[in-house]
Amino acid sequence: MNRKLVLTLSMLVLTAALLFSLPAAADSISITLASPYQNGHGNTTVSFTATVAAPGSNSVTIYLNSDSYGVDAPLSVDDTGFLVNFPLTMDPGDSVTDVLFTVFVAAGTPPGLYNGYFQILGGSDANAQNAISNLASFRVNVVPEPGSLLLLASGVLGLFGVARRKLS
Repeated sequence: MNRKLVLTLSMLVLTAALLFSLPAAADSISITLASPYQNGHGNTTVSFTATVAAPGSNSVTIYLNSDSYGVDAPLSVDDTGFLVNFPLTMDPGDSVTDVLFTVFVAAGTPPGLYNGYFQILGGSDANAQNAISNLASFRVNVVPEPGSLLLLASGVLGLFGVARRKLS
């Protein structure tokens, strides 16, 4: 009887330990874009400043080995800011704020809203390529170039003037 009681209690303790154990959390970093929504026009570069932070709850130094990004065509991302401005490693509690990446808006890009994302890859060693940050989403609103707007406005005014003379 004692053996059966010990076995039953052991199973109850094991079941409770499995049910109430905390899930393991991987060390990570967070990206917070200062202005995730920006305006741009043809033949300009839009800079995105971000704060990259390693939570104090991380257990070890984390390596920032690479990045992953994408943006709607015809815009393009340049990640030189990440490669030059941010450290190779971050200890728990570290934080850095600087230009993370830039987006180039080519001349002749149609006006509209273009979406993109940026993510940092790395891990617990210099060869890791795991997604260690949140997916930082951004938007670029391409607006007509100021020169184009001025040309359009002067054309409309000219047409209005011609129409007014013909009616007079």
